[in-house]
Amino acid sequence: MQFSTIALLALSCIAPVLGARSPGCGKTPTIRNGQYTTTVNGKQREYIVRLPDNYDRNFAYRLVFTFHALGGNAQQIANGGGGTLAWYGLPPLMTGNNSAIFISPNGLNQGWANTGGEDITFVDNMVRTIENDLCVEQSLRFATGFSYGGAMSYSWACSRPDQVRAISVLSSAVLSGCNGGTQPVAYYHQHGTRDSVLSISMGRQMRDRFVQNNGCTPLNPEPQPNGGRSTKTEYRNCLPGKPVTWVIFDGDHNPSQQDQGSNTPFAPGNTWEFWRQFQADGSSNPSPEPTSNPGNPQTTLITTSRAPEPTTGPAPGPTAPRWGQCGGQGWNGPTVCVSGTTCTKLNDYYHQCL
Repeated sequence: MQFSTIALLALSCIAPVLGARSPGCGKTPTIRNGQYTTTVNGKQREYIVRLPDNYDRNFAYRLVFTFHALGGNAQQIANGGGGTLAWYGLPPLMTGNNSAIFISPNGLNQGWANTGGEDITFVDNMVRTIENDLCVEQSLRFATGFSYGGAMSYSWACSRPDQVRAISVLSSAVLSGCNGGTQPVAYYHQHGTRDSVLSISMGRQMRDRFVQNNGCTPLNPEPQPNGGRSTKTEYRNCLPGKPVTWVIFDGDHNPSQQDQGSNTPFAPGNTWEFWRQFQADGSSNPSPEPTSNPGNPQTTLITTSRAPEPTTGPAPGPTAPRWGQCGGQGWNGPTVCVSGTTCTKLNDYYHQCL
């Protein structure tokens, strides 16, 4: 069953103050697990809500937005698919006192162009509706996403730095804009050195903005992957409560990258390790488990990760990678997708391996 709430655009910039329990605390909720709608600029927008098991109306939960990639949708993130774990693999990690309310929104035209800021307005509306009905700790709002979904998380951090505690960006670029973008926000980003869809230089551009905003000390030269294992860099001298973590790996455009010798994608564990240091008062405390190599506190080698892409034999010619472009008007690149994916038409100009 779908439910509908109509939010006035004139109220879109009004948001709750960071660091308080939401108005929904103590209320009998009307929002349950399921799909809901809101109206932005005369357009109906959809999102899926996932409540913690045994939701307690008097307990203030974290609020997590999970944005899909280009060509994806809210259902894909809620159920998992297309190489992406359900809810980016976070619910099994965020349990007990660390439980969260998860939101999976639908982008327009399966993306997050954020034309005129309407996707940010969409997020404002969702926050207001959810927090008026459910119990949320407003200092613990988070966002994550892969590719276009990472771009939307980044845009939210740029536009609403006082409304989001931390974000986790997976292989992305500045695709959804960055209105404002001068204030510090706790920032995690992972990117592959061989990303053939959104180059690692695009990811570094995003990261460097928050290295500067957060007052961190840049690194030169940067650490590189350790063979088949990713390398994690925790920047030094950042503003209190505004850390920056960068993970680089030897791989392509992939939301579920694994380290050599591991069957577990490292994004969920890294994301939760980064997020769990933040407390309800907005302060940042050290993680209860060590996250740095004592010999070099700037970098940590992650021990979780990468399996080879499945193959069925040599392709008849050049192949496009998972998530890569494989067709569209004016496209002169490969039209055959890597094994396990299908070239899917998203519009007349862009076909993608999904």
